[in-house]
Amino acid sequence: MSTLEGKQTRAFQTEVRQLLDLMIHSLYSNKEIFLRELISNASDAADKLRFEAIANDGLYEGDAEVAIRITFDKEANTLTISDNGIGMSAEEVEANIGTIARSGTREFLQSLQADQAKDANLIGQFGVGFYSAFIVADRVTLLTRRAGLSSGEAVRWESAGDGVYTLENIDKPARGTDVILHLKAEEKDFLDDWRLRSTVRKFSDHVPWPILMLQSKGFEPEEEEAGEETKPESDDTPQWDTVNKASALWTRAKSEITEEEYNAFYKHVGHDFEEPLAHIHARLEGKYEYTVLLYVPKRAPYDLWDRDRKHGVKLYVRRVFIMEGAEDLMPRYLRFVRGVVDSTDLPLNVSREILQKNPAVDAIKKGMTGKIFSLLEDLAKNDAEKYQTFWDTFGVVLKEGVIEDFAHRERVAKLLRFSSTHADSKVQDVSLEAYVSRMREKQKAIYFVNGESFEAARHHPHLEVFRKKGIEVLLLSDRVDEWLVTHLHEFDGKPLQSVAKGGLDLGELEDEADKQELEKQQGEFKDLLERVQKGLGEQVKEVRITNRLTDSPSCLVSGEHDLSASMERILREAGQKTPDTKRTLELNPSHPLVGRLKGETNDQRFDDLSHVLFAQALLSEGGQLEDPAEFVRRLNGLLLG
Repeated sequence: MSTLEGKQTRAFQTEVRQLLDLMIHSLYSNKEIFLRELISNASDAADKLRFEAIANDGLYEGDAEVAIRITFDKEANTLTISDNGIGMSAEEVEANIGTIARSGTREFLQSLQADQAKDANLIGQFGVGFYSAFIVADRVTLLTRRAGLSSGEAVRWESAGDGVYTLENIDKPARGTDVILHLKAEEKDFLDDWRLRSTVRKFSDHVPWPILMLQSKGFEPEEEEAGEETKPESDDTPQWDTVNKASALWTRAKSEITEEEYNAFYKHVGHDFEEPLAHIHARLEGKYEYTVLLYVPKRAPYDLWDRDRKHGVKLYVRRVFIMEGAEDLMPRYLRFVRGVVDSTDLPLNVSREILQKNPAVDAIKKGMTGKIFSLLEDLAKNDAEKYQTFWDTFGVVLKEGVIEDFAHRERVAKLLRFSSTHADSKVQDVSLEAYVSRMREKQKAIYFVNGESFEAARHHPHLEVFRKKGIEVLLLSDRVDEWLVTHLHEFDGKPLQSVAKGGLDLGELEDEADKQELEKQQGEFKDLLERVQKGLGEQVKEVRITNRLTDSPSCLVSGEHDLSASMERILREAGQKTPDTKRTLELNPSHPLVGRLKGETNDQRFDDLSHVLFAQALLSEGGQLEDPAEFVRRLNGLLLG
């Protein structure tokens, strides 16, 4: 039902009240944001009307000329943004304005509170741009009627941003929505014709619907900027002119579009105040024809990791907006891409079910994915600084492509960047190609180590022999890296090998003298190894002498095909069961503590020291002790003894 029983007063959802408080008291970095957001909402309403009218042209109600109108009244101190788009029913008003029915609300509010000036643009990204009206208004009135409903089913919504709002039915002959801002006393400069026009051109020039303003007395629109003038039917008819270009930017020739226009359109579709990092505009022809205008942002949207949030580009069919977040048109690991795709082959009544079955969709997805790869490859080759900015922002997401997209695995692999012992820096700027180019003569594998953090990976005890021999090792510390290396087995014919798994075999990089010394020590320490293994019991699979350590006394090594220790921890934290695997304890025969252990005759001290060496090996790789108190007791006993 779209009728209300009299005038009703209702309370905002808690999150909305917090958001309103931010709008009213904190967000002053760019007040003009409100006009961009309200125009964007009006544009969406116009898009939805045209889409629904494909199946029911009666929704036009005899008026197919859809537009957005901006008017102001200096005496009443009001600014009104109107559209004759789809409008809203009472239920839709309640759902869209009274609550934020979206996951990640708490994280969004924390983002705003953490850096309000910097993150004001998140308002638009989160889809709650309507509330930005309270940045400049102390009261907001909304009048709306959904297309197809009777004039008496229209709704008046009003709030002073004080935690409550009122709802009541009114009579509204015309479909669509009017948002009336009762401006704060200090915001009267938004009642200026020139200020409003310049703001529209700055932020909303490429909204595909006409944005109309009344012709001011004595005002002559500039031919290039103001658009076509709407001629009056008579001398008494209000004269409107189009403020924006009101054309689909992607349909124009690239040679006719300036960089400023490309950037302005990105800010519209991306709800971003920053310029994009890069863009690509192309028309693809063949069996299927479509146009793409795609952007890579400079910084990640706050909800990049929200898997319930719709990501992806806007889908148009012959310039008719169909849907936003068309996930079937772009791989999830490219979900940071913003922009539009306009197809001439898909039906206007396309649904998400049709998208999953239409062969044109597969062709479009393949083509767009290829274009994004070409763009990123060009940046990586010709603009290292820009590519590093991209990688620092979206690298973790792109790594998912190795796991999810077998067809493009090699192409993704060439774009990957890592930290390594070569630079010994946290910055991930080492490509696999660069690593291979620096490989030692006779080196057969690409070595890597996983750590809970960069520092944990950097100081991993398994790196000691590699540093000694000058062999570069990739330092992996992103959680996704654990899955990445289980799917990326080789690059350029070189296998990827963990330095913390299996026996250390450096092949021809190992000195013959070192091999002979290790064999000799295995015999010398045989009794010690058996004694330690007996004392540790079920905690270890095996105890052996190692040549991979130079400074540390001990380390733990997983089997070649076992889960890594960090992968086991990740799975356990996620509530998943892990195999009951034991690991091998390796001892450094040159370390004084191992020497002391070898010469220890007191059984209790021997047992304590064996357990301490095991615990140290576990802690040094980022593991957790099952019984920290027991470890402290043993350590204190050794220190006092």
